[in-house]
Amino acid sequence: MDAIRHRISEAKESLKEKRNFDGWILPKEQTSFAPEGTWTNIDLDVTPPERRVWKASSLLGYWLSDILSAQSWEIGSSILAIGLTWREAVYCCIIGSCVMALPIAFNGAPGAYLRVPFPVWIRSSFGYQFSKFAIVCRMVTALFWHSIQTYTGSLALTVMIAAIWPSYLQMPNHLPVSAGITSQELLSHFLFWSIQLPFLLIRPHRLKWFFVLKAIITITAATGTTIAVCRMAGGSGDIWQQKPTVTGSTRAWLIVSTLTSQTGSWSTVGTNISDFTRYVKDPRTIYFQTLFFPVICIWIGLLGIISASASKIVYGEYIWDPLTLASQWTSPGGRAGAFYCGLAWTIAQIGVNVSANVISVSNDMSSLFPKYINLRRAAIIATIIGGWVMVPWKIITSAQSLLNFMTSLGIFLSPIIAISIGDYWIIKRRRVDVPSLYKPDGRYRYSRGINWRAALAMLCSVGPTMPSLAKNINENIDIGGAIYIADIVWYYGFFSAFIVYVVCSLVFPARETQVSLVELTVLNEEIVCIEQKMDKA
Repeated sequence: MDAIRHRISEAKESLKEKRNFDGWILPKEQTSFAPEGTWTNIDLDVTPPERRVWKASSLLGYWLSDILSAQSWEIGSSILAIGLTWREAVYCCIIGSCVMALPIAFNGAPGAYLRVPFPVWIRSSFGYQFSKFAIVCRMVTALFWHSIQTYTGSLALTVMIAAIWPSYLQMPNHLPVSAGITSQELLSHFLFWSIQLPFLLIRPHRLKWFFVLKAIITITAATGTTIAVCRMAGGSGDIWQQKPTVTGSTRAWLIVSTLTSQTGSWSTVGTNISDFTRYVKDPRTIYFQTLFFPVICIWIGLLGIISASASKIVYGEYIWDPLTLASQWTSPGGRAGAFYCGLAWTIAQIGVNVSANVISVSNDMSSLFPKYINLRRAAIIATIIGGWVMVPWKIITSAQSLLNFMTSLGIFLSPIIAISIGDYWIIKRRRVDVPSLYKPDGRYRYSRGINWRAALAMLCSVGPTMPSLAKNINENIDIGGAIYIADIVWYYGFFSAFIVYVVCSLVFPARETQVSLVELTVLNEEIVCIEQKMDKA
């Protein structure tokens, strides 16, 4: 009887622990910089020396993996579909990518030199508690991108399956029109989501072979598609003689808004680039990104522009989506090409979700709930939310909606990037007390964990752009003269936040956050000691 009672007692205690989620608690790392009572995990700690192995070639590989996606192809080609010409499309691709390359390089410096991820570094400018606002903004946009990339991958999988079994496209639909998706499309989405899931659970440094495969197969498929459609059209189409379908001020502002979309579409990686630059061996290699990023963006954008122009001759309309273009070849005679393109874009979407979206969301989630969530758990949560809860098939329905979505990304992220750059390079002058970034009551606490200067800069930046967000959500809303701010939302958001934050920080300095060179050397001896202990272990 005593033994039975003991077992019942143990069962009750076990049930109580589960009810309190004790079984979900992650082990607190011994090397953590966080003080007692503050939880963190290894994914948030300063990157140890043995993980600092990235070289310039690694950054090139990262950007190849990140940029080579169907959305990068569509960035240029979608411009033709809304009434502009190849000239505006090319100019916007070049200017937009070159402009964004600079914030990417400068905002990646904190990760490269301080060896901390974005959720930790951003505490320096926003404050320990207010930094969670920036983290949530970044996390939500990454979830949107994961959602869209996943649905696009399911479309690529449909092309691949239909190339083998054309009858797959004839599957009867049992869903109402209000669902926004057919039974066949939903099945493809489920299949792609299931195939992608295992890759999301593997740490990226163990997927080197997969990223190499992605680069090879995507580059050949994208180049092959352009060559094939140009050959079918007897050239590049009427791209050189094409006339815009819009004129006057409408055309001018459409060019401006398109340029904003080109720049804003990369705001997500521009915000959290420190999540990746923390792994570089030599911090100076981050500046190679100013070359890698625009070259790859312009190349894939040009392929999309040329293919869309040639498709007008062959199919009578501008086909700006590479998957729609490949789906034209599922008839006998072109099925092999359709299968290869479908396979290439399927792999491309998985790769970009792994390298860009899920890692970012996981870092953000683990920083918000470090006691319960690590990178692997966060990846599962992210793909469930992004793949299903956000119903991605209702987000992107046309070229214009794609551009509107990309424009909206910059509303919150461009001021965050601006504040981060201004704080590190001008206000802190690269002198940051890294251990204090992990302390709620450290020097970066500001006032109750909030840096009012960053809050004011965000308010001045985001406030006037909110009507544009409402317009992108509902096109029927009349926002009057605010439409002009909407067309330059990324640039307005960046420069207004940068100026307000820097001026406020210089006029009303937060003296408790200022660190001298001598003091910084002493403070960061803690990092050196911990690294030496880790090396010995």
